[in-house]
Amino acid sequence: MFQNLQDKLDRAFKVLKGQGSITEINVAETMKEIRKALLDADVNYKTAKSFTDDVKQKALGENVLTSISPGQLLTKIMNDELTSLMGGTVTELEISKNPTVILIAGLNGAGKTTFSGKLANYLRENKGKKPLLVAGDVYRPAAIDQLQVLGGQVNVPVYVNRESTDPIAIAKEGVEEAKRNGNNVVIIDTAGRLAIDEALMTEIKAVKEATQPHEILFVVDAMTGQDAVNTAKAFNDRLDFTGVVLTKLDGDTRGGAALSIKSVVNKPIKFIGTGEKMEALDVFHPDRMASRILGMGDVVSLVERAQQQFDEKQAAELQKKIRKNKFDFNDFKSQIQQIKKMGNMKDLMGMIPGVSKAIKDVEIDDNAFKPIEAIIDSMTPFERENPDAIDQKRRLRIAKGSGTDLNEVNKLMKQFADMRKVMKQMSNPGMAAKMMRNMPKMPGGGLGR
Repeated sequence: MFQNLQDKLDRAFKVLKGQGSITEINVAETMKEIRKALLDADVNYKTAKSFTDDVKQKALGENVLTSISPGQLLTKIMNDELTSLMGGTVTELEISKNPTVILIAGLNGAGKTTFSGKLANYLRENKGKKPLLVAGDVYRPAAIDQLQVLGGQVNVPVYVNRESTDPIAIAKEGVEEAKRNGNNVVIIDTAGRLAIDEALMTEIKAVKEATQPHEILFVVDAMTGQDAVNTAKAFNDRLDFTGVVLTKLDGDTRGGAALSIKSVVNKPIKFIGTGEKMEALDVFHPDRMASRILGMGDVVSLVERAQQQFDEKQAAELQKKIRKNKFDFNDFKSQIQQIKKMGNMKDLMGMIPGVSKAIKDVEIDDNAFKPIEAIIDSMTPFERENPDAIDQKRRLRIAKGSGTDLNEVNKLMKQFADMRKVMKQMSNPGMAAKMMRNMPKMPGGGLGR
């Protein structure tokens, strides 16, 4: 996410490396590089200029403490200003009304239908809501089918009227259906449209007037950069939407839309899409995104994603098994599947401070777990529950059945045994404390070397 922008900002900060103080000359040179990096990332020109002017003014007004370098100080100022540029604070959905009506709008191919499914899943899983999806796209072939499939995946009903070609009537019918069935949120998916298509823009305005939505979310493909911002402005002039959704942030995104949209249309980014899976939707946190753009990671979001996937009751039961050294391959596979649900692996690793820069040129395949899962699937139920019983003969059969070789099976078995040993040690508080006390005595002088 935003890798090119990260790299260019990193190079800009190098201007201040080794400098004893911030001066008019070196900060001007740094700001020139930062402005160039922002423009290359397709950030709106006025936004980029105003941003660098603000950062420069604040940098020159600060005294550099002896304990921090000019580069560190500028990073802190940049982090604060990027956070402010993207909205400053989180803007939650207004979902207190019953039913709350949410209208989804945007261009063709922006990902509105997929987002509608993700939003329904988010509201059901995280907010305890009972949503209804309304299939209001009467123009795109298979749009209704797509929404029904997504609704089935997230266990949310979909209102469909295949006899009608009137999106205004369908939207109104959907709201009435929600009232009859006790659905407290209505999500109306609409057809993609160009801002210059007067008939379609008039139509969606009529849908708005007919349904009186509490939220209007403008969905935009983050990869379109500055074009996304211009489109958002045109849509906002007609619809006065309440928030923006940036999709496809897991792709080759330059960052222009995320950094420009709030300053241009003065509407908050409410959600970001970070993958194709239904769980790959995050509430937009400007401060966390600023940290990620500057390569500082985002541990809070990583922990939140983990908490969403890992069940507390299951975790407690797993802890008991670990203490008794009963952690088996069924448990191991279950953990892998939960990790995979958290999202794109490279994106997840980029949330860890310092890792983003280290892995920028490394290809991390989301299918990396497949050989491990194939090996586990080739085991019998007895073998999965009793890893110690897997002898050489069994390993040969497992290798053959999984399409791998004996070396891969042996490697997994060793890693599993080592992992199980460490997990058992760490589950014992006395043993964990002893390991931490002995850390400095280990070869190489412990951590940080």
